[in-house]
Amino acid sequence: MILVFGGTTEGRMAAKVLEESGATYCYSTRSDAQDIQLVHGQHIIGAMEVPEMIAFCQEHDIHLIVDAAHPFAVNLHRNVIDLAGQIGVPVIRYDRIYPSHDKNLIWCKDYDDAINQLEAHGVHRLLALTGVNTIAKLRDYWNSHECWFRILNREESFVGAQKAGFPTDHLVYYEKDDTASLIERLQPQAIITKESGKTGGFDEKVETARQAGIKVFVVERPDYPVADGVTVEHVNGPHGLRRMVEKLLPEFYPLHSGLTTGTCATAAAIAATQRLLRGKEPKSVPVILPNGETIDVEVAYGDGYAAVFKQAGDDPDVTNGIEIRASVELSDHFEILGGEGVGRFTVPGFDYPPGEAAINKAPRQMMRDNIKENVIITISVPQGAEIARRTFNPRLGIEGGISIIGVSGIVKPFSEEAFVASIRKCMQVAKASGSGRVVINSGGKSERFVKAQYTDLPQQAFVEYGNYIGETLAIADELNIKNVTMGVMLGKAVKLAAGNLDTHSRHTTMDKDFVMSMLHESSIDIDISDLTLARELWDRIPQEKLQAFATVVINHCAHYCAPLLPKGTLTILLIDDNGKIYHS
Repeated sequence: MILVFGGTTEGRMAAKVLEESGATYCYSTRSDAQDIQLVHGQHIIGAMEVPEMIAFCQEHDIHLIVDAAHPFAVNLHRNVIDLAGQIGVPVIRYDRIYPSHDKNLIWCKDYDDAINQLEAHGVHRLLALTGVNTIAKLRDYWNSHECWFRILNREESFVGAQKAGFPTDHLVYYEKDDTASLIERLQPQAIITKESGKTGGFDEKVETARQAGIKVFVVERPDYPVADGVTVEHVNGPHGLRRMVEKLLPEFYPLHSGLTTGTCATAAAIAATQRLLRGKEPKSVPVILPNGETIDVEVAYGDGYAAVFKQAGDDPDVTNGIEIRASVELSDHFEILGGEGVGRFTVPGFDYPPGEAAINKAPRQMMRDNIKENVIITISVPQGAEIARRTFNPRLGIEGGISIIGVSGIVKPFSEEAFVASIRKCMQVAKASGSGRVVINSGGKSERFVKAQYTDLPQQAFVEYGNYIGETLAIADELNIKNVTMGVMLGKAVKLAAGNLDTHSRHTTMDKDFVMSMLHESSIDIDISDLTLARELWDRIPQEKLQAFATVVINHCAHYCAPLLPKGTLTILLIDDNGKIYHS
């Protein structure tokens, strides 16, 4: 079993990642302040010292610890390392993503250094955003200078401030996005904040202070403790966490994740660049994924190139095990080319025009984000032309090889049974939340757009169906959920409108003849003989005809979907690429 120390955004994400396994785990927080609903996790509330932790781990047969606590929870981090050493289990430190150190900020090693720096810069009016537990640490400053502390609007925080002896009339309370108004009202010369990372709102605080023209003092995050004999693996995102759990506790997930061709190509390009410019040949390289987190990818080397052998995990993928190579040469600009085995776009409608290498936008951006030097990168796949014949590429208008693709950078294993079971659990949680409506979406992008329509619903009311629309609606009916909204984007909608309740590309592709019939039904006369992707229709259909087309598509979708929810009401929202939502 796994024990998670949470209570943070990272803790919440760790729970979400572990829930995907369907296995039992324990989630520990000091208090019940974090509102989190777990299906497979057991929520343990209350602070534990090391002896209690040891007894708990022995009782629950803990084999892996995930420390997702706040970066400044120094005592807890030390206790975790002590615990791991005594019971002999590895630790995954789930940390935050931190921006690089900005030289225009004033960096402080600790709170004593912060006081010295504040004095040296002549700051006499300070807004402290470091939290109630740091009031005592800055006592020597606020005893002789005007200082306001922003704290959480909770009784325990107020009591903590009183115990520290801080004047209550200089307490201000945390409200979302209130830093700007506080600066305007209090007119401080500076703010002081922790190096709390992206999820701690660090960038927003700094930018607000910059716009107000005041100084920013930052207390650096403490180093994570180390101890002889204790294995600590560091991750800073959900994909890295899952991959590390799969490595350290392989039996926890029934199916394992893999890498996209885009991540493999990026890793190979990073390694080839390091070899060219620095003469280094590391066995693995760090790759920044599109969500900002970093994972390590193993690489190999050949004559004039670096390579990655793609591991698709347990996803049935014809590209599993293939070699993806990158060669690099110096240039006065940055460019990405496709070599042997990389297909070419032959029709319009893709991210790039006909004739360009079939390397999609997301992988190209990954390479640019990871490689700052001006180089020309050539990606090649020796087996690409042969493998491409076993994919949909020729039908889509990509010829000569495979595509280098991947939006997230990670391939989640494809298992209909496991995925549908996960949907069922999420739907159960949605119903248990007490929400009067459940909103189902294909993924994060569509969910983000639809959430703007239902701002009053709890997070648990939003459920991803992936491609399993029919299964999800059947589950909703089984659970007697009365009101369901389905957000769907056009690529899936045209498949669904044709009666395909599972829209995965392994099972179905866009039927252009059916799309043409829907256009005729909408009184739209355009040529779509060269149509490659359904989303192109948003640009091809005249603006004044879009609503008519959307109505037809939604009605066809409803024809197949509504009968699956006979005791409830189904609302279908069609979403364009920019987030505009069409109703029937």
